[in-house]
Amino acid sequence: MEIVKISSNNFSQVSQFHELVKKVYQFDTHFVLPIVEDVEVVFDPSKNKRFAYGNAERWLLFDNKECVGRIAAFYENKNGKITGAWGFFEVLEHIDYPQMLIKTAEAWLIEQGCKKIQAPVNFGDRDSFWGLFVDGVKNPSYLENYNPPYYQQFIEGQGYEREIEQTTYDITLDEFNYERFGAIAKRAMGNADYRFEFMDFGKLEKYAADFVAIYNEAWVFHEDFIALNTETLLKRFKSMKMAMYPEFAVFAYCKDRPIGFFVSILELNQLFKDFGGKLNLWNKIRFLLGRGKIAKAKAIIFGVVPDFQKMGIDTGLIMKCYEGMRKTKKIDSMELAWIGDFNPKMLSMLKSMGARHTKTHHTYFKNLF
Repeated sequence: MEIVKISSNNFSQVSQFHELVKKVYQFDTHFVLPIVEDVEVVFDPSKNKRFAYGNAERWLLFDNKECVGRIAAFYENKNGKITGAWGFFEVLEHIDYPQMLIKTAEAWLIEQGCKKIQAPVNFGDRDSFWGLFVDGVKNPSYLENYNPPYYQQFIEGQGYEREIEQTTYDITLDEFNYERFGAIAKRAMGNADYRFEFMDFGKLEKYAADFVAIYNEAWVFHEDFIALNTETLLKRFKSMKMAMYPEFAVFAYCKDRPIGFFVSILELNQLFKDFGGKLNLWNKIRFLLGRGKIAKAKAIIFGVVPDFQKMGIDTGLIMKCYEGMRKTKKIDSMELAWIGDFNPKMLSMLKSMGARHTKTHHTYFKNLF
């Protein structure tokens, strides 16, 4: 067996990194090939801001010149605190393959000064490629990890312990507990100082600035917080326009102060499952022609600034979102993902909404010293 570090300008190696998943999942009819560009942006220093204070490497594993596994490792160094992780782990079922891949990633992370490792995660935000799929319905969502059952044994067998249990919920418009939430949200939605509105695509710069203001205030206390800026977020909004309707982004205000948001996109894998991992010109045309057939939304971010938490703003955002989904007349359900077991309040609220638990992912950790 041989481990080879991938060179970013070696097209053949990068191609093998992506082609391997076809071999791993060749008999799994549920698997959806990730869009290559969505993965490659993670490893592009010009597009991934985490390279400003960290680094990433990728490896391929060969057995008799056949590519049988892959892995990526990454670390961040913020104010002298170094955190390490690995992800994008794919491997054929063999007792020796996972150990060689994981040990390679660990050795590199030790060289960088890491003492603790998270896995399998992403060199980026938690809403993408984060956690190991361990249970639930086999319909992988856009940017969501989906894995064979044997991965759990492989990872735990290398000394990794569960750190976070992430759950995913689905809710249909008909299952939504409208009466309960309507009553709870009435206090906020009936307050003349508060207003809830959908994003206007003609005023993207305004909403980008409002989003940044809310995010930087609400997320500043999170351990992995990185401040956003309006210019970057505006580019993100423009790129998301084709994957959402205006009613998919709800903003809350106290008078003119932005205080909360709830943003969703179309569940793109309903179309991407037929794209073979490629977003070329033809598939972009197919997307534009077919996006009206997507019947499911996926919530991607939800937040309220600290001053207005526990004041019903969250329920107001949910009610306005529900109204928006009804308004489109195209969406019949929504997925709400990445609900950590450290957030029992959110778990309780989802259940009271009428949402159903559909998938479970685990984030693992390992202390090296």
